[in-house]
Amino acid sequence: MNRLLEYLPEYYHDILDFRELAETEARELMSVEQAMERLLQDQFVLTASEQAIKRREKMLGIQADPQAETLDFRRKRLINRYSTKPPFTVRYLQQRLDFLVGAGLVIVSVDPQKFMLTVTTSMENAAVFKEVEHTIRVIKPVNIVYQQKTSLEDELLFSEHISRKTITWNYKLDGGWQLGSKAFADLGAEVVVK
Repeated sequence: MNRLLEYLPEYYHDILDFRELAETEARELMSVEQAMERLLQDQFVLTASEQAIKRREKMLGIQADPQAETLDFRRKRLINRYSTKPPFTVRYLQQRLDFLVGAGLVIVSVDPQKFMLTVTTSMENAAVFKEVEHTIRVIKPVNIVYQQKTSLEDELLFSEHISRKTITWNYKLDGGWQLGSKAFADLGAEVVVK
């Protein structure tokens, strides 16, 4: 039985018009409840819909690329922008970058004598790199120079061999050589020596 029909006197339960009216109202109330739930979810960045995330990005002046950036990263960027408030310390910058990139993947160091801020990290995602750049630009004082150090963990494999080719000269420089009539020299097959 329809939950709205329960509130009507039993006399109306057998009338088709009232049953249909109660069914229609129940569907409308269900859609209103869902809209209210979505509105509540959109109040928080972690549970917001893509449309709400897009609206918040517009308010903050962020131009997102939905094809290249995941919704999870976009949420992370919004949380980062909302939580970037003074006072700033090196520890705070380290925490923000750990939140963006991952714990232990970023090393922040400051040389106060040279007024140099150095951030060492290994990133392959361009969107995360841009957000790290923005965070550092907002947090670092203007009298400190920022230096990015990229640390990539790749392995290089070297192999060594020695080979030789024989060269057969087709011309001698005695005046009988005509440009373009034959190749100047022919290379023989490559022979591996070691």
